[in-house]
Amino acid sequence: MTGQFPSNRVPKLRLWRKCSKLVKEQRTRFYIMWRCTVILLSWDDGV
Repeated sequence: MTGQFPSNRVPKLRLWRKCSKLVKEQRTRFYIMWRCTVILLSWDDGV
């Protein structure tokens, strides 16, 4: 019975890591886009 527990848990852990990685990637992209927008808007005001 204990032999099945780790094998059932491993795919869920891998799926969670993959999902977590994708979420981090999307957050990073959104942050970069947001920063670029802020910089462009502030650059336009400063000129």
